[in-house]
Amino acid sequence: MGKKVKKEVEPPPKDVFDPLSIESKKAATVVLMLNSPEEEVLATACDAIYKYASKGDENKVTLLGLGAVEPLFKLVSHEDPLVRRNATMVFGIMASNNDVRKLLRELDVTNSVIARLAPEEDIVVHEFASLCLAHMAVEYTSKVQIFEQGGLEPLIRLLSSPDPDVKKNSVECIYHLVQDFQSRAAVRELNAIPALLELLKSEYPVVQLLALKTFGVISSDRETRIILRENQGLDHLFKILETKEFNDLHVEALAVVANCLEDVDTMQLIQQTGGLKKLVSFAEMSTIPDIQKNAAKAITKAAYDPENRKILHEEEIEKCLVTLLGTDNDGAKAAASQAISAMCENLASKDAFGIQGIPQLVQLLSSENEEVKEAAAIALANLTTASPSNASAVAEAEGIEPLINVLSAKRDGTVANAATVLTNMTTQEPLRLSIQSHGVMNAIVEPLQSTNSMVQSKAALTVAALGCDADARTELRSASGLEPLVKLLHSKNDEVRRNACWAVMVCASDELTAVELCRLGALDILEEINLSTGRKNNFSEGALEKLLDNNLSQKYSQMGYLSSSNIITDGFYDYGQVKPGVKLLSLEELSIQELNDHRAIILVNAKLPEVSLSAEDKSQDPYYGRTTSSSSIRKGSKERTSAVVSPVEEKQESSGRSPSSLSKSSTREKGSRKGKGKKEEEKPKEEEELQTMPKVQQEVILEKLPWLPPFDSILLDYIIDASRIILPLTTTKEQVVALAQFVADKMGGPIERDKLHEFSWELHISEIEFELKCNVVPIGKIKKGTFYHRALLFKVIADRIGIGCSLVHGEYSRAWNEVKLIDDSPQGITGLLLPPQVYIVDLMYQPGCLMKQGSAEADHYQRI
Repeated sequence: MGKKVKKEVEPPPKDVFDPLSIESKKAATVVLMLNSPEEEVLATACDAIYKYASKGDENKVTLLGLGAVEPLFKLVSHEDPLVRRNATMVFGIMASNNDVRKLLRELDVTNSVIARLAPEEDIVVHEFASLCLAHMAVEYTSKVQIFEQGGLEPLIRLLSSPDPDVKKNSVECIYHLVQDFQSRAAVRELNAIPALLELLKSEYPVVQLLALKTFGVISSDRETRIILRENQGLDHLFKILETKEFNDLHVEALAVVANCLEDVDTMQLIQQTGGLKKLVSFAEMSTIPDIQKNAAKAITKAAYDPENRKILHEEEIEKCLVTLLGTDNDGAKAAASQAISAMCENLASKDAFGIQGIPQLVQLLSSENEEVKEAAAIALANLTTASPSNASAVAEAEGIEPLINVLSAKRDGTVANAATVLTNMTTQEPLRLSIQSHGVMNAIVEPLQSTNSMVQSKAALTVAALGCDADARTELRSASGLEPLVKLLHSKNDEVRRNACWAVMVCASDELTAVELCRLGALDILEEINLSTGRKNNFSEGALEKLLDNNLSQKYSQMGYLSSSNIITDGFYDYGQVKPGVKLLSLEELSIQELNDHRAIILVNAKLPEVSLSAEDKSQDPYYGRTTSSSSIRKGSKERTSAVVSPVEEKQESSGRSPSSLSKSSTREKGSRKGKGKKEEEKPKEEEELQTMPKVQQEVILEKLPWLPPFDSILLDYIIDASRIILPLTTTKEQVVALAQFVADKMGGPIERDKLHEFSWELHISEIEFELKCNVVPIGKIKKGTFYHRALLFKVIADRIGIGCSLVHGEYSRAWNEVKLIDDSPQGITGLLLPPQVYIVDLMYQPGCLMKQGSAEADHYQRI
C-alpha cells in the first residue's frame, strides 16, 4: 500500500466574508440592520422589530425615535416576499401609535400599503396591510388618501377572504372610510352590500359588530336602503334581534333598522311580515337601556313620514312609548319623548298621548338630566299646539309650576319649548289666570334677556299671550321686564322682532305701561322700524299706534291729532308740538322745572283728592277749595312738604259714558264735594297727630307718598255743569252746539274776527304761570283761551259726557274739533239714512256754528 497523503482544504476566496452569527440586545442595532443588502438579515431584523413593537406602545415610540419607520417603508415594497411580509407586519403593528401615523402620513405610505392588498400577496400580508390602513383611516386626511388612491375596491374584495382577521381589519377600515359621503356612494357602487351582509353571519361577534356599524352609517342614504331591502337585509337584522345570544349586537342592529324605517316601502314590508310588532314588543320587553333607547329612536325616525305615522298608530305605538317614559334610564326617557314629539303630527296619536303620556312628561320636567328635561318640554310643546284638551291635561297634571321653573333651565331648547307650552295654554282664560297666579311674569324676564334668538322669540310670544291681563302687565313692570322686551325690538332676527312688537302692542294697553315703554325708548325704535320697508311689519305698526293711543299726551304733541276713540283722561297734558323722536318729560318732571318763556303746559286733571291738606297748607294755599296750587306741588315734588292727593275709589272711565252712568257719577261727585267738610271733621285726630309730629318726621312721612298732579276742581265743576245742561238735549247736534257755547263762555266768550289780535290771552296765561310759579297750568284756571285752549276743553268735556269728537292741532296756535253728524232727510223723503258728515266746530267767532269740512269758512277757521 502506498503512503496516504493528507488532502489540503481549499481556503475560501479572499473576497468572501465569513458567515457571522450576531446576538443583538439593543433595538438600535437591529434598526441599523434594516439597511442591510441581505434579504435574510432584513427578514430577521423585521421579525425581531415586530416582536419588540408588539410588546407595548412605548417600544413603538422607541423605534420611531431610532428612525426605524423610513427604512421599513422601503422594505414594504421589497422584492423578496419574506422581507415584504415581515416589514408589512411591523407597519400594521406600529400604525396603532398616533405619532407613528403622523410620520406615515408625511411619508405618504398609503399607496405602498394598498399595493400589498393585491390578490397575489400572502394572507398575512393582507392581514397586516389592512390593519395598517384601518389604523390610518381614523384621521380624515388618510381617509381621503385611501379613497383617492383606490383603496376601497381591494378592501371590499377582502371582505370575502377566508381569514377572519383580514375580514375584521378590512371591514373596520371600510367603517372608518364611509364616515365620508364620497366613500358611502362608492361602497354602494362597488356592490359591497352583499359582502357586508355575509359578515353578519360570521361566527366572530367583532366582525358582526363592525359590519352592523358600517350599515348604520351607509343606511343613512336612501339608495343604500333600497339595495339593503332588495338583498333581504332586514331579515338578517331581525334574526339578530330575535337571537338572545346576540344581545351585544342588538343596539347596533336597531340603529340600522331605525334608518330603514324612514322609507314607507320598508315600513309597510316590516308591518306585513310582522316585524313591526316584534320591534314594539322588543322595545317594551327589553331591560337593556341602550336597546330601549335605540328602539325609541327607530320609531322617531319612522314617524317623520306621514304614512309611517299612520302605520305606527295602527300598531298602538303610543302604549309602547308611554311605557318607555317610565323606565329608569334617562337615555330611553329622552328617546321616548322625542318619539312622542314626532308622533304628535298624527292627530289621533296626539289625542292618545293626551290621555296617557302628559302626566309622565310633566314629571320629566323635574328631572335632573337636562337632555330629558328638554325632550319632555319639546314633546309637551308639540302636544299642546292647537290642542286645548291637551293644554288642559297639562294643567290637570299640575304642570304649570314645573313649566315656570323650567324657564330658568340651562338648555335653550328647554326654555323655548316651556315658553311655547305656556303660550299654548293661555288660549283658555282659566288656564291663563292660573298661569298668571304662579308668577310667570317674574320668571319670563330671564328668557327675555337670553342671547338665543329662539328663546327670545318664544319668550316675547309668551308675554304677548299673557300681557292682555292688567295684573300681568303690572307684574312685568315691577319685575323690570319691559326693558329687555324693548331691547328685543332692535333684534336683526325677523321673528324675534315681530314677536317683540306684538308683545309691546299688547302691553301698551294701559297708560302706565305705555308711558314706561315710551320712557325706555320703544316709541323711537318703532318709528325707526316703520321707516324701513324690510323691517316693518303689521305688529310694529300696531305697536306704535297702541303706544300712542295709550300715551295721548305724547301722541297729541307728536302727531297733532286725537281721534274720537282717543278718550282724554285725567293726567293728560298738552305740551305743544314736538318733532318725531323727541320724548316728553313726565308731568312730575315738568312741574319741578323753573319758570321759563316756553309755551305753558296745559294740564287736565279733574280727579278728586282723597287726602286732605294740612291746616298749614290750607292757610298758605289761596286756591284751596278751588284747585290745588301748582307751586305747592312743585315744592312738594322737591321737598315733599306739601300735601299729596291719591286717586278716588271711583275712577272716571277712559271711554265714552252713557248719560245714565254720567248722571250717577255726577251725583256722586257732587255728594263727595258737599261731604268734604264732614270728612275733614272725621279726621281731626290724624291732623292733630301730623301737626304734633316733629317737622323732620313729617318730611320723612311725606317723602314716602307718591307724587300726584294738582287737582283741578274748576274743571270738575265744568264737567258737572255741562252734564247737567247738555245731556238732557235730545240730538247730538244740539249737544255739540250747546257744548261749544259753554266752552266759549268759560274761555272769554266770542271774539270778533277783526279783533282777534286784541285778545290778550298770552298775558293772561303768563300771569297764571307767575302766580303758580310753575309752567304747568290746569285748564280750569284759564279764563281767556285761544283756539287750542278751547278745542282741548271741548274735547275733554265731550269725552266725559259721551259726545264723539276729534281734536286736531294746526299751525300758529290753531286747533279745532271735528264732529260727525247725520243731516236731516230731504223734505218729502222719510226713513232715508244719509251718511254722516264731518263738521268743524266754531269755538271762537260764532260759538256753536258748525262748518262743513272742506268749506271755505272751515278752511278760514283752521288757518290764519
